[in-house]
Amino acid sequence: MSRSADQASSSLAGVSPEQRAREEELVERVVASFAATPDPRLRHVLEELVRHLHGFVRSVRLTEEEWSAAVAFLTRTGHTTSGTRQEFVLLSDVLGLSMQTVAVNNEAYRSATEATVFGPFFVDEAPEVEQGGDIGGGAPGEPAWVHGTVADVEGRPVPGARIEVWEADEEGLYDVQHDDGRTYGRGRLVADEAGGYRFWGLFPTPYPIPDDGPVGDLLAATGRSPLRAAHLHFMVSAPGHRTLVTHIFVRGDELLERDSVFGVKESLVVDWEHHPAGAPAPDGRELGGRGWASARFDIVLAPA
Repeated sequence: MSRSADQASSSLAGVSPEQRAREEELVERVVASFAATPDPRLRHVLEELVRHLHGFVRSVRLTEEEWSAAVAFLTRTGHTTSGTRQEFVLLSDVLGLSMQTVAVNNEAYRSATEATVFGPFFVDEAPEVEQGGDIGGGAPGEPAWVHGTVADVEGRPVPGARIEVWEADEEGLYDVQHDDGRTYGRGRLVADEAGGYRFWGLFPTPYPIPDDGPVGDLLAATGRSPLRAAHLHFMVSAPGHRTLVTHIFVRGDELLERDSVFGVKESLVVDWEHHPAGAPAPDGRELGGRGWASARFDIVLAPA
C-alpha cells in the first residue's frame, strides 16, 4: 500500500461504516452528474477532480472552519491577481503543481534538454538582438557572455531556431516589475547556420518571488523561503521540434536545493566562469574596466 493510501486508511479508521457509505455515495452522485458531458476529456478531468478533492477532504477530515479559511485564501488570491501579477500561477508554482505539469507534458526523450517552469515574467515581442548583442539594457549587474548551440537529438544543428531569453537584474527585479515601461534583461535572437547563438546578458542572481500577498503568507506559515535560485530563462522553438521552456542555473548556488518553485534540475546547472577586470572579452567588447562572467549552454530539442 502506498504511503498516501496508508495515511488515508489510517485517517478513516475511526469512521463508522455508515458514515463512510454516506460519504462515498455523495462522491458517486457528484461524479455521475457529469455523465452527459459531451467532451469525453472534460468529463474524465472533472470526474477525477471530484474523486481527488473529495478524497482529500475525507482523508484529512477537513473542518468547516478550515474549508472557510481555504475559500478566503483563494478569494484573496483572486483579488491579488492583476494584469501584471498572477497570484494563482504563483500558488501553483510554490505547490510544485507547475513543475509537475511541466514534467507530464515534456516527457524525457533521449538527450533532449529538460524543461522547467515558464514563470510569470515572459513578454511577447521582446527586442530583437543580433548575434553577440546585449540584452542587459543598462540594468545593474555583472556583464555575462552566454553562448552555445541548438541541435536536435541526432546532433544536427538547428539553424534559424528562435531563442527567447529573459532575466532579472542583480537587484532581483524584472523590467515588468517597474511601472515606467523600461525594457531590459530580455531579447529574441535567431540561431545561425551552425545552430550557434551568443549574447551579452547579466550574471544571474537569486531573488524572491512576490511574497507580499497570500502566497507569501503561505510560505511564511510553513517556514519556507520565497527565494528562487539564480537563473536565466530560455524559450527555444523551431519547426518540427518541441518548444523548450527552460532555465540555466549557477553551480554552487546555495539555493539550488531549496528553490521556492522546485524548478531546479541537475542537468540545467551550469558552470560559470568569472573573469577579472581587464580580461579581454570574447568579441573584443570594451567593458569599461569591469569584470565579466561567461557560460556555455548547448540546447538539444526533442522532435515535435
